Amino acid sequence: MDKLIHEPLRLGILCALAGVEYLSFTELRRLLSTTDGNLSVHLRRLEEAGYLHCEKGFRGRMPHTRYRLTTTGRAALEDYVSHMEAILRHAHRVVRPR
Repeated sequence: MDKLIHEPLRLGILCALAGVEYLSFTELRRLLSTTDGNLSVHLRRLEEAGYLHCEKGFRGRMPHTRYRLTTTGRAALEDYVSHMEAILRHAHRVVRPR
């Protein structure tokens, strides 16, 4: 199990980005209902792992930062989800034996 992804906010970030081309910092903050500082720390950890790509620029005179899932990040998320599904299948067999 990828412990980096298992943290709830980081899992939320990856899941949010999995369905779109990119999201801005502001969109992620609103979607995940978190603070700037908390989101920044988790985004940085995912970026350092190669799971996210960060693009910084400007919209007019305002700084604009957006994030996208990398191929490595998508593969890590898919592996994590597969692992969790296997755990749930096993738990279902144990809890509800046939």
